[in-house]
Amino acid sequence: MITSLSIENFALIEKLSIQFSDGFSTITGETGAGKSILLGALGLVLGKRADLTSLKNKEEKCIIEAHFFIKNYKLKSFFEANNLDYEEETIIRREILPSGKSRAFINDTPVNLQELQDLSQYLIDIHSQHQTQELSDDVVQFQIVDSVASNANLITEYSLVLKEYKKSKSELKSKTELLQSVIKEQDYNTFLLEELLAANLKSGEQLELETQFEKLNNVEFIKENLSKSVALANDEPFGAILNLKEIKIGLQKIAGFSSEYNELHERIASIVIEFDDIQKELENLSETIYGNPEELELINQKLQLIYALQKKHQVNTVEELLEIQNELDTKVVSVTTLESEINAITNAISTKENELDTLAKNIHTKRAEAIPVLTNKLATILELLGMANARFNIQLNTKDDYFANGKDEIQFLFSANKGSDFGLLKKVASGGEMSRIMLAVKSILAQYSKLPTIIFDEIDTGVSGEIAHKMGQIMKQMSTTMQVFAITHLPQIAGKGSEHFKVYKTEKDNQTQSELKLLTQEERITEIAQMLSGANISESALNHAKELLN
Repeated sequence: MITSLSIENFALIEKLSIQFSDGFSTITGETGAGKSILLGALGLVLGKRADLTSLKNKEEKCIIEAHFFIKNYKLKSFFEANNLDYEEETIIRREILPSGKSRAFINDTPVNLQELQDLSQYLIDIHSQHQTQELSDDVVQFQIVDSVASNANLITEYSLVLKEYKKSKSELKSKTELLQSVIKEQDYNTFLLEELLAANLKSGEQLELETQFEKLNNVEFIKENLSKSVALANDEPFGAILNLKEIKIGLQKIAGFSSEYNELHERIASIVIEFDDIQKELENLSETIYGNPEELELINQKLQLIYALQKKHQVNTVEELLEIQNELDTKVVSVTTLESEINAITNAISTKENELDTLAKNIHTKRAEAIPVLTNKLATILELLGMANARFNIQLNTKDDYFANGKDEIQFLFSANKGSDFGLLKKVASGGEMSRIMLAVKSILAQYSKLPTIIFDEIDTGVSGEIAHKMGQIMKQMSTTMQVFAITHLPQIAGKGSEHFKVYKTEKDNQTQSELKLLTQEERITEIAQMLSGANISESALNHAKELLN
């Protein structure tokens, strides 16, 4: 339950702080006095978006803080799941800065709006006038029936299985489309793979083949130049090696005269050794090189095959061709793999369908059992509210489709008068009847939900007199198990509150601002008398106000 609310610099409120009790509280005030501002401030605390128009003074920040006593509502697991400090007296604070940025805190821990919204679902139900029309929405109708049927756990389990089912269906569609595509390309991919396999490609062989081809293709030219080099090295008496040896002998004779000559001698000696080695290698190469037209032709054929494959696959290396070969191999093999995967997914879908069918059947059974209970309770409460002949016919139809909460479709049919046919609720119920039906629904749901607080924002629209008196009694009864607030224009309801708050406007420094105060017993009499007779309070209005309060 909410124990206190403080507001600073919000809309017409400069500064306000108020304490609340755990019973039935009523809030009254003239139209435009600021009742909606209170709900707007509370909405910000509960995670609604804000903007700069919320600030009374655009130069200062707006702060809204609400305290909630949550000891009895088993919310510790929520706090643990969201890494929040759990406090029995939990404080939610919302700040709107002049820059337009917004900050939110739960027990002084910064949180995002989604976390506020998630927590608010366990704290307060704010029922505004337009929500009465939501009774015509089948989502809301299911929520009503499922609350009475205690279907929450079953629907949660069903939702988890449905999520897995939809994921499997999506995966099956994707795999099936891929299989069709692979089958279509299978023959062509097989041909390409066999062509590459037949080429027997090896990494690095292209460079080796191209080198061998150049050698064999130019064997005569190479042999000629090798022989010429050997001749120049060995030719007598002017061969290069003989001349180098003569130089070596000459330098050896003078090496002892200086270190310079000795160094030159050592260098030429090294050159002689190296050149001698080169000369021998030239002779070996010259003797071993020979033409081989057959080998040349084989190398040329292999290279032409490689070039053709590279052009076909638009690549430049054998390594890239080998990558394509591996990819094709995977594609060719993948048909069998895909078929196996599709069979596994199909079996999983069948299993999940069986689970969903079982869960949906159990949900349907509990709904069917809850509907007579719900319609009887509605009829009883509506009779108190002046609708003695009101009847509901709630129809459940099971379909083949899997919906978000089962396999049922629902219709709330309603008849307000004896002898009249049932019709869709949204078409046959008047505004005043819808208000009373909504109150009846909320009254019933209060018995099943563990929600700490409910706020009725002018749920009494379209009713008056004795009906208003009965509505007040129902809200008073609801307050025995939860905290109830009623924003009302009707004195019959205002008089039922354990506490009575008044919203009013004042002027300060030529500026209008909204205030909220807890009325004393005497102030309540005056306020209710004004609601009965207007600004000029009559004696009879005062007496009537006292009667309402008693």
